Amino acid sequence: MLVEVGELLNGLIVFLSLLTLLTFITIHLLKDYMRKWRDMKPIPGIHPTYPLLGNALNFKSNGRDFFCQLVGYTNEFRNSPLLKVWIGPVPFLILYHAETIETVLNNPIHMDKAYVYNFLHPWLGTGLLTSTGDKWRRRRKMLTPTFHFSILTEFLEVMNEQAEVLIEKLEKHAGKGPFNCFNHITLCALDIICETAMGKKIYAQSNYDSDYVRCVYRMSDIITRRQRMPWYWPDIVYKYFGEGREHNRSLKILHSFTESVIHERSDYLSYIESDSESDQGMKKRRAFLDMLLKATDENGKNLTYKDIQEEVDTFMFEGHDTTAAAMNWAVHLLGTHPEVQKKAQQELFEVFGESERPVNTEDLKKLRYLECVIKEALRLFPSVPFFARAICQDTQINGYRVPKGANAIIVTYALHRDPRFFPDPEEFRPERFMPENSVGRHPYAYIPFSAGLRNCIGQRFAIMEEKVILASILRSFNIVACQKREDLRPLGELVLRPEQGIWITLERRKKLNQF
Repeated sequence: MLVEVGELLNGLIVFLSLLTLLTFITIHLLKDYMRKWRDMKPIPGIHPTYPLLGNALNFKSNGRDFFCQLVGYTNEFRNSPLLKVWIGPVPFLILYHAETIETVLNNPIHMDKAYVYNFLHPWLGTGLLTSTGDKWRRRRKMLTPTFHFSILTEFLEVMNEQAEVLIEKLEKHAGKGPFNCFNHITLCALDIICETAMGKKIYAQSNYDSDYVRCVYRMSDIITRRQRMPWYWPDIVYKYFGEGREHNRSLKILHSFTESVIHERSDYLSYIESDSESDQGMKKRRAFLDMLLKATDENGKNLTYKDIQEEVDTFMFEGHDTTAAAMNWAVHLLGTHPEVQKKAQQELFEVFGESERPVNTEDLKKLRYLECVIKEALRLFPSVPFFARAICQDTQINGYRVPKGANAIIVTYALHRDPRFFPDPEEFRPERFMPENSVGRHPYAYIPFSAGLRNCIGQRFAIMEEKVILASILRSFNIVACQKREDLRPLGELVLRPEQGIWITLERRKKLNQF
């Protein structure tokens, strides 16, 4: 009897201890929530706002509708320096003015990515995109040399080869009426990043129905939906009531592919080290993966296979979809502005004449107007239409107190339409980016590759690829767009994509000097 009473008392003590701990945690979280609510109350915000749920019920679950809402809010509050929304119990500042964005991006304290980036961790781990603090600093320092221009030029051969495959694909549509070019260009970008990042040919342009290709796009869609729905943030709820099972199936395919490539490449590198002829051949076709396998930190330690997989998965995610989207938007804009297209083709003729030779590094330097076209396309349709940072200590933004734990969403799409820096912002004018027209522009008014310490490490790679692919298309064809701007209906998810693709017609150019 005494034993039973003792067990009962022990059980009661454990229960009361857990209840006390839960109560303490709940009170602490509520106090933190109320502090943020109180501190941020003066900041303009949208209504209605509900306790704990915030504005989550206001937001559309469809990517297109949600993006329209977000852009609509920035237009409605254009004269306000910032805007507040609550997604569940988490406060977000919406920033779309260069001055307020600089306050966040130029401060080394606010370098952590926002909470919603945690949903990328199962796929990308804590690689360069998602890591924070010392790990990010060490990894960035280690990886920066792999993006040196002299190394990037080695990838030109791959870019030219895949551009040639793309032209062959597009040739089949020339003179045959409208078609959607979006997938053709995207698969070309995927082939380029697979071979340059992993040293692996996947022949996506020929085998577009591969599991890996499908899962890359599926994961992006799944993650963005979860980010907008705080009721799916707890893992257990997501697993049983959301898309958790599908998420895990796609994740398994993605990780299995990159794991196999890393081991295969590692074995190959070990093999060729003892074979000088193979080694010479290898040097002609290095991949980022090769450099990761040989990279060492300040203590001389190599990256683990897990570290390498984080970065390879990150390169694959960041390195093809964003670039592909940028090229597709540029193709549409060139197709709707024949005068710009002719000017770009004139520049190409001045550089290449009537030759059909591939693009080299000297050519890239000379294609200044084409670079302006790319930059202006990225202004109107930034590949990453918004991104988020965590506010890591109490701070002041434009006179408003912002507490630690809030998040800042930088809406690049709205920022790039600020008429103070880009008069007639909806007009497509590549000349805006001529050196003489860029003097005096606020350094944070145009940030298609982010800005500050965490700017995109691969931006030179992206611009190089876009120049090669667009130059190849314009040397071979005249583009005519079949959609008006209002028909594009951008989907603002992880990457800005047109809802119905990019529809164009192509006409073969009989002579390269035909304008």
